[in-house]
Amino acid sequence: MVQTSLNLSSTFVAASFHALSDHPLRIQILELLWIQELCVCDICTRLNVSQSKLSFHLKNLKEASLIEGRLDGRWIYYNLNLSQLEILQQYLAEYQNINPLPAPLV
Repeated sequence: MVQTSLNLSSTFVAASFHALSDHPLRIQILELLWIQELCVCDICTRLNVSQSKLSFHLKNLKEASLIEGRLDGRWIYYNLNLSQLEILQQYLAEYQNINPLPAPLV
C-alpha cells in the first residue's frame, strides 16, 4: 500500500474516481463546466440528453463533491468544485514520487 502525504481516505479517493469512471457523460459534464458555470437546461442542450438522465449524473458528481450547485431564483447553476479536483490532482501527483520496479530481464 502506498502512503501518501495527503492522508486521504481510500474511500474518498475511490468514490471520486468511481463517479468519474461510471459513465462517459460525467466526463463531458466536467469538460463543459471547466469552461463556465451552467444551468441544467444549458447542459441538456449542449450534451443532447434528457433532464432526467442528466440529473442522475449530476447527483452522482455532486455526491462525490466534484461539482457544486448554486441556486439563483428557480435555476441551479453548476460549477466545478476546484478544491476537490485539486485534491485528486495532488493524490495522483504523489505517484510521480514512486520509483517503479525495474523491468524484468528478457
